[in-house]
Amino acid sequence: MRIHLTSVFVEDQAAALAFYTGVLGFVKKHDVPLGGGARWLTVVSPEQPDGTELLLEPSGHRAVPPYKAALREDGIPAASFAVDDVPAEYERLRALGVVFTQEPTATGPVTTAVFADTCGNLIQIVHAP
Repeated sequence: MRIHLTSVFVEDQAAALAFYTGVLGFVKKHDVPLGGGARWLTVVSPEQPDGTELLLEPSGHRAVPPYKAALREDGIPAASFAVDDVPAEYERLRALGVVFTQEPTATGPVTTAVFADTCGNLIQIVHAP
C-alpha cells in the first residue's frame, strides 16, 4: 500500500496553483473541470512526477472553514513537505515573500519550519536524516 493522493483545502484554486507551482516549485499534474467552477487540480514534485499527488481541493464543504481555523489557531500544519535543507529553503521562501510562523527548529536529528501557504493553511517543511 502506498499513498497516492493527499489534499489541502484552498479557497481559490487558481491562486493556490500559482503559489504551489510558482513559489513552492511543484508542477501541475491534473486540471480537470468538475462543474460549478471547481476543478480536480493536483500538483506533484518535479523530482517525482509519478509520485504522491497533492489535490488543491476547494473549501466549499461547510466543515472546512472551522476545521482550517482550528488547525491555524493551534499552529497545526495541514501538510508536511520534505526538503534537503530546511534553513536554505526557509531563506529561499522568505525571499519570495512567504510568511513563516516557525523559523527553522532542530529537534534531535529533525529540523522543521512552518509557513502560511496564502490559501488558509499552515505547511511544515522538514528534513530528517
